[in-house]
Amino acid sequence: MRKIGILGGTFDPPHIGHLIIAEEVRIALKLEEIWFIPTYTPPHKEEAKTTARDRVQMTEIAISANPHFRLQTVEVERSGKSYTIDTIKQFRNEFPDVDFYFIIGADMVEYLPHWHRIEELVQLVKFVGVKRSGYELKTTYPFIEVEIPAIDISSSLLRERLRNGIESRYLIPDSVYAYIREKGLYEA
Repeated sequence: MRKIGILGGTFDPPHIGHLIIAEEVRIALKLEEIWFIPTYTPPHKEEAKTTARDRVQMTEIAISANPHFRLQTVEVERSGKSYTIDTIKQFRNEFPDVDFYFIIGADMVEYLPHWHRIEELVQLVKFVGVKRSGYELKTTYPFIEVEIPAIDISSSLLRERLRNGIESRYLIPDSVYAYIREKGLYEA
């Protein structure tokens, strides 16, 4: 069986925290690839600040340097709110020879009891929890804990910095930063 990690998110914008999490989990669990899956509309958050097209483009730019990272646009293509159960069921049908590892931060580990069809979902995918500042890795649902270097960056922090004209170099890959500047994303 192939072992593939999934990192879903709004990626509004994608940042080095996403890349570090993905690479550290890939190494720790000896995964073949990590699939980045931008959502169209996240079910548990407010709407994205940029278009799905821009978020897909930024994610593709952010992951392009790593040969183990892949972009999957299934949730953007589906449109509307996407639930993890739908994506995992689709992947299990399309890729029956793959064990999937769904990577989530500690905030989402704590939120697992509220996930759509969680009882069914935990039978279909292995959850991987990584630490996040201000949250504990606690839930009654099974998950694999992976230690990663502590880096407290969030997309919301970056959007605020960008909106206020605060330099954000080194927090976002240079190529993504150039794309944001070129498109005038997140400006006040």
